[in-house]
Amino acid sequence: MEPVGYIMRKLMEGDAGDPAVQETEQRGVAPATGAPAGVTEGGKGGTVLNQFGDKIMEELNKLPLPMWAIILIAIVAGLLLLCCCGCICVKCCCKKKKKKEGKKGLKGAVDLKSVQMLGAAYKEKVQPDVEDLDNGADEDGDTDSVKSEIKLGKLQFSLDYDFQEGKLNVTVAQAADLPGMDFSGTSDPYVKVYLLPDKKKKYETKVHRKTLNPVFNETFTFKVPYSEIASKTLVFAIFDFDRFSRHDQIGEVKVKLSQVDLGSVVEEWRDLQSAEVPGGEGKSELGDICFSLRYVPTAGKLTVVILEAKNLKKMDVGGLSDPYVKISLYMNNKRMKKKKTTIKKRTLNPYYNESFGFEVPFEQIQKVTLVVTVVDYDRMGSSEPIGKVVLGCNATGAGLRHWSDMLASPRRPIAQWHTLQDMDEGK
Repeated sequence: MEPVGYIMRKLMEGDAGDPAVQETEQRGVAPATGAPAGVTEGGKGGTVLNQFGDKIMEELNKLPLPMWAIILIAIVAGLLLLCCCGCICVKCCCKKKKKKEGKKGLKGAVDLKSVQMLGAAYKEKVQPDVEDLDNGADEDGDTDSVKSEIKLGKLQFSLDYDFQEGKLNVTVAQAADLPGMDFSGTSDPYVKVYLLPDKKKKYETKVHRKTLNPVFNETFTFKVPYSEIASKTLVFAIFDFDRFSRHDQIGEVKVKLSQVDLGSVVEEWRDLQSAEVPGGEGKSELGDICFSLRYVPTAGKLTVVILEAKNLKKMDVGGLSDPYVKISLYMNNKRMKKKKTTIKKRTLNPYYNESFGFEVPFEQIQKVTLVVTVVDYDRMGSSEPIGKVVLGCNATGAGLRHWSDMLASPRRPIAQWHTLQDMDEGK
């Protein structure tokens, strides 16, 4: 089968060799047209197109493929080109639709930046931003003798007693030469301030990240009648903050108010002493609990995941407990919702990993209080609470810190360990 171009070329050569055609050309008439010699139907443009077409046909004839195969390849290439153009057009249309839908969805939505600013504002009351902290030093082992030899640093404070109103103003000024509690050789210190023997009112300073010489300059007020001031002991307990485990106590300073002249402002530096473990603040008597908080402001959903608890107080005769966790959501001192985990039998270190959701609109997130309570189940009598953790914008200490971290990181779960408090504490 001869190519089409070859056949057309032969026909043209045959016409050129025909005497009738030659005679017609000599008369000045183009063959089969009647037009003047040397002029084709399309004029000059037609001649150029014919020459271009002849060149294309010559190049195609050089290919070792039949004409039908070349035509098929051209059709397939054209279809592929059309498909690519169609896909590009569809993508562009989809992007425009998504942008329009996004703009529509933003109407009435909660601005995440405002949520982050809200969390940062509450975080400033407790601590600066604390992220990716290293785990603290190991709590186990015989370190009491070593602590007595190692210098734990010193603390500067001041006391100012108002005799008319019966108020003791305590200022935590600064600390110096603290030991490094983290693997990086630094600490993340903060100070707890409370009065013995009642320990009802506790205050905490902000956490200062990665420093051994923090400057606090924070003042707290205790209401103490002058008739009771001599029986009180003021305690400054310095801790190393750790998000993922119990905070390690660095040391403490105890000030017996009966030995202090409160007639004038008292300002002193004192060396930190090793904390007393029995009944002291360095060891949790009720246990610790770990859970995560996650808040999605656009959906108004608060998610609480109870992960685990450890070192719970022994409540049963056999030296164990049957703990479960109760999560209560309050607004204006009124309980709105309550949820419970499963009961873990005969253990002081229960593992739960149970999730609970609460509907909390963004307008109410500053008004609610979350109370996490660990309870010992008793089949025969009433269940007895072991301890609790209070969280919210009106909470203090670790509860406020965890809540502000959650608000500062919307849509992200924030996990933290908490030391259980007495049930009558924080009321």
